[in-house]
Amino acid sequence: MISEIEHREPGSPGPGALHVPDWLTLEQQEWIVGQFHAWASGPVPIRAAKVRGNEMTVRTVCLGWHWQPYRYTREATDVNGARVLPFPNWLVRLGRKALREAGYPESDVAAYTPDTALANFYNDSARMGMHQDKDERSSAPIVSLSIGNTCTFRFGNTKNRNRPYTDLHLRSGDLFVFGGASRLAYHGVTRVHPHTAPGGCGLDTGRINITMRVTGLNSP
Repeated sequence: MISEIEHREPGSPGPGALHVPDWLTLEQQEWIVGQFHAWASGPVPIRAAKVRGNEMTVRTVCLGWHWQPYRYTREATDVNGARVLPFPNWLVRLGRKALREAGYPESDVAAYTPDTALANFYNDSARMGMHQDKDERSSAPIVSLSIGNTCTFRFGNTKNRNRPYTDLHLRSGDLFVFGGASRLAYHGVTRVHPHTAPGGCGLDTGRINITMRVTGLNSP
């Protein structure tokens, strides 16, 4: 059981990694959920990607670039061949604000221009195995936003999927940033906690996680 009354402070599970609780207001969360529903309705529908022939329990819709294991394309060639939606400017601004409030130097903040986002939906039984985000050519930080049900997020080391790692709760509205020495840290979601989404966040069930990345790719 997760306590409903808990004072939480920002914390760092690794160099260049920062967890900022309650970063988004409920109003912001609800608005972003509305955007997510619009993204998921096309032109490329939300789908569960297949990794080594196995369908993931998490469903994903992409912006800017379409992620498919283990590469990025402009068109969703593994879904319907349509071009993905462009990366919105408001997400660029939000990503820069996240880096600034995570303590990154202003030069890094000004240079940060994410060009893709993976918007993932977790139902109550969904999980994400330990993995590295290494399909990008850029080593710029990753900005992660959580809305809806709380999850147990496992943030590990850069060498393997084993210990040492830190388990922490990512709740609705939380920000998590990882870059620098932690950019290639293994990480995953071991559990989603049902019935923990706060009223007014825009989700009655499930969890949305949006990760902003810089691909380092160039194409029309």
